[in-house]
Amino acid sequence: MCMKENLIHYRTCVCNINYHMVWSVKYRQKILNPEIEEYLQELVQQIAEDKGFAVHLFECGEGDHVHCFVSAPPKLSITAIVKYLKGITGRKLFERFPEIRNQLWKGELWNHSYYVETIGSVSEENIRRYIEHQSKSY
Repeated sequence: MCMKENLIHYRTCVCNINYHMVWSVKYRQKILNPEIEEYLQELVQQIAEDKGFAVHLFECGEGDHVHCFVSAPPKLSITAIVKYLKGITGRKLFERFPEIRNQLWKGELWNHSYYVETIGSVSEENIRRYIEHQSKSY
């Protein structure tokens, strides 16, 4: 089992922490047109750079939801990452495209919930096998 691929070295740790995140537009309104998507992608990359994580893939689906593949250091919680991405992009999209506010009730762009899944380069089965076969020399 090789666990050395895609490792990120920090001062006190070495890690490979990846997430697949999905969140949707409030009421699943299909407002993410190509112009908004392009600006949203720029914003997401800028936020990631400013906050210390990386967005490897970003896509808008069906005009009403977003998919991100993110790598982050252990000091950043997934909750903080989602809060940065949804909060900052929501505010800046309303500033740049004020007309989208008319398509949404109560002036909120994103749904309050989100989906997140951890992504690893090694399967759970391989990790279990690796741990179970460690020698016990004590």
